[in-house]
Amino acid sequence: MTIRNLCCLLCCLFTYCSAYTQTDQLYKTISQLDSAFFHAYNTCDLTTQAQFYSDKIEFFHDRSGLDTSKEHILASTKKYICGKVTRELVKGSLQVSPLPGYGAVELGEHMFHNNQEKNDTPHASKFVIIWKQDNSKWTITKVISLH
Repeated sequence: MTIRNLCCLLCCLFTYCSAYTQTDQLYKTISQLDSAFFHAYNTCDLTTQAQFYSDKIEFFHDRSGLDTSKEHILASTKKYICGKVTRELVKGSLQVSPLPGYGAVELGEHMFHNNQEKNDTPHASKFVIIWKQDNSKWTITKVISLH
């Protein structure tokens, strides 16, 4: 999938999401899940991160492309992120919309702080996370990360 296709998909998702109203409970649930997942990300708790990712994860990154291996995503996180990078959600950027019969889509902006380069100024980047709900369990099935 090309960057152009990813951008088109992102635009479609933003358009789709604007057609639905965020429910307070769904927003609260996804916001809490986002917070818990990225706390694990920031503290290098790979066990907790693994519990969030679906075994059928699709992770689209505008620099590295598509990754469908949960194990590879976690190994890359350990190698390139742990102790080096932390993620901060941009306040007020989070949007959540239902995906009937599936779960929810989360849209927002976040910044990554490079702890190895103290003078590096982070900038906001967009992301999309698709959450699947099976009974009371929520898992991340798709991620689009645009930097």
